[in-house]
Amino acid sequence: MTVAGTTRRDALIAVIEALHAEIAALKVNDVAALETATQEKLAAIEAVAAFGTAPAGEELRGLAEEAQRLNDTCRIYVNLMAANVRRRLQTLTGAAGVAVGSAPGTVYRPGMGMAAYA
Repeated sequence: MTVAGTTRRDALIAVIEALHAEIAALKVNDVAALETATQEKLAAIEAVAAFGTAPAGEELRGLAEEAQRLNDTCRIYVNLMAANVRRRLQTLTGAAGVAVGSAPGTVYRPGMGMAAYA
């Protein structure tokens, strides 16, 4: 259900603001801020969804595209952080120089031997 006085445009702007907050939290590894921003983003997405799938004008499409770009940026940050953690774990366990699937008796799976970059 939409909040009284909230428009589809306002809800999209709230999604964009929450995504900016997520990116800022990811940059400094602030877990509490990331959790807050994510909850705000999810609430704003629910508000957008409550308006249904009525045709969007040019401005709304532009806002939705901006939200998508920011979401992609968040995904890139998360993927880089995951790759960095994977690399650190490999280093700590002594598996950094061994590609997955390259040990004797293992089955090769395309893409599994790629090293993490960060």
